[in-house]
Amino acid sequence: MFKKNHHHLQIPLTSHVDDLPEKLRKRLENSWAGVFYRDFFCRINEAPFAVLYADCPSRPNVPVNILVGLEFLKAGNGWTDEELYDNFSYDIQVRYALGYRQLGEGDFDLRTLYYFRERLSRQMQENGVNLLDQAFEKVTDAQLEAFGVKTGKQRMDSVQVSSNIRQMGRVQLLVEVLQRVERMLDESDRESYGEAFAPYLKGHAGHYVYRMKGEEVGPHLERIGVFMQQLLVELKPGYGNQAVYEVLERVFSEHFKLELSKVSVKANTELSAACMQSPDDLEATYREKRGVGYRGYVANLTETCDPENELQLITKVQVAPNNTDDDQLLAKALPNLKERSALDEMNTDGGYGGSQSDPILAQLGVTLFQSAIRGRNPDPDKLHLADFDIQFGEDGKPRQVTCPAGQKVPVHPSSQQKSFVARFELPVCQECPLFKDGKCLAQPGKQTDPRLRLPFTQAEAQASQRRRRSQENKQQTRNLRAAVEATVRSVKLPFPEAQLPVRGQFRVTCMLIGSAAVANVRRIQRYLRARLQAEIQENTAQNPQDCASDILAPSFWPFARNFFMRLFNPTPVFFPLSAC
Repeated sequence: MFKKNHHHLQIPLTSHVDDLPEKLRKRLENSWAGVFYRDFFCRINEAPFAVLYADCPSRPNVPVNILVGLEFLKAGNGWTDEELYDNFSYDIQVRYALGYRQLGEGDFDLRTLYYFRERLSRQMQENGVNLLDQAFEKVTDAQLEAFGVKTGKQRMDSVQVSSNIRQMGRVQLLVEVLQRVERMLDESDRESYGEAFAPYLKGHAGHYVYRMKGEEVGPHLERIGVFMQQLLVELKPGYGNQAVYEVLERVFSEHFKLELSKVSVKANTELSAACMQSPDDLEATYREKRGVGYRGYVANLTETCDPENELQLITKVQVAPNNTDDDQLLAKALPNLKERSALDEMNTDGGYGGSQSDPILAQLGVTLFQSAIRGRNPDPDKLHLADFDIQFGEDGKPRQVTCPAGQKVPVHPSSQQKSFVARFELPVCQECPLFKDGKCLAQPGKQTDPRLRLPFTQAEAQASQRRRRSQENKQQTRNLRAAVEATVRSVKLPFPEAQLPVRGQFRVTCMLIGSAAVANVRRIQRYLRARLQAEIQENTAQNPQDCASDILAPSFWPFARNFFMRLFNPTPVFFPLSAC
């Protein structure tokens, strides 16, 4: 049965936190634990998590905000589950961050956290809703509002991350799948296929590869392919609905093909980047970037970047298979960011921007500034379409073009409505030095039309204007995107070599969201500490005598706390044995 946790709002009269000396208690309140409690834990809305629990009278759940807080602290600090539980049990800072002020209060079994993750995963599979992602966004929105962070300008960057899987070659992967198929069979089928499976069951899959000892890979792949095709046909009636059978089916289709009832092996060049990388993580993909191969996922982070902000916060975390293009990630993130914030400018590198995001950028009224542009740089001795200022209408279509010499002309759709054309007046162009030198892109049209024509497509127009803005940014030495790389590093720092200790896109997403949430808390703590120090210095400079008297003046609260502790916990009186 779901029940909200309001217990932490009722501060006990006495607690182990109150037993600390005044100096240490204030240090605890101003540490990351105090910031986490006030600016994250207290902002968690538990109501959306009610769908995870039964609505009939039953035992109340372990507080959701405790479980969510622990999940995020685990990710942000790179703890194992055992380390997480030990810190929750014995670390006063962790307990204070979760609203506990008494040691031993709120104890629960670690398996409760496993059940909670299972419910979250089931909710994602059945309804497509990541409740942890929703909680992160709601808390972040509240933080942005509380600290007055401007959200009009934001920046975005992506990074390759790996799940907890082994890197396997083709043969090792296929043998590993065969071993799992054998474990799926019942005893009778296992006996009947015993001889066929025998070569693949001597140790783990890596041992099979080791025993090949420089042999040609081709014959081994052919034998495995023929055997897999036999298994697919013969096992379908009894095992067709098993998850392992589906893995076998997928692997066979990715690595082999049937030609006239004959199994042939696909060449390495025919394998897709979306091929299965491990039977333990069916969503991980393969990608090469700058000559380095990656197996796993891509994480895309967005944060505020207005120069007027003293505090910048991460606003969105996305995770997708690593063969997903950055342009696709931008297109998917824009509607959510626009709905939650006053976004009107996005700063990225050259990987973003393209056919998928350009229409959405135009529709939402968001301007994309890129530090670089994909493709070759234009010839500096000739004009490029980016040298023309193209104005777009509310529908995102080109409406007007201004040439480098200042001539403004309207834009009209082509006869087939697949592109656009701008027509410049020939007498004006003949006076232009760019036209005289043969550098102008506009060319003569039909003999019946003396004007010069400049044709272009919608995609070319949008790409040219992104290049134009990029060039203007370089001239103004304005690069708001660069600092996002430090943010990416801070989020993946708890995971050595960017390899997460979990598998699957959902769990990888949850871990990175938790790390981003803790990174935001640390930023808030640094911001509050800097602001407090600035106020102390300012007050000291203005009223040095008053500040000194305030420091020396005794505090009422330690006296009151002592009084009530003695009142409710009187000092025991000990009598000598002779008096008994």
